[in-house]
Amino acid sequence: MIFDFEVGDFVRHPARPDWGDGQVQSIIGQVVTVSFEEAGKQVIHAEHIALELVAEKTEQARNR
Repeated sequence: MIFDFEVGDFVRHPARPDWGDGQVQSIIGQVVTVSFEEAGKQVIHAEHIALELVAEKTEQARNR
């Protein structure tokens, strides 16, 4: 699977909007570790969940 994000980018879990935005901490194969605002560190198996890129926050972070 090709991801639309990389380490440091901000994403959302489409089924868990209550988790808030999360920052990608690591990507190892299909396993993505994300630190979410309201849910803390979560390990996501990307073959089952299509995380959504939060473009505005990601762009701001990349421009720092």
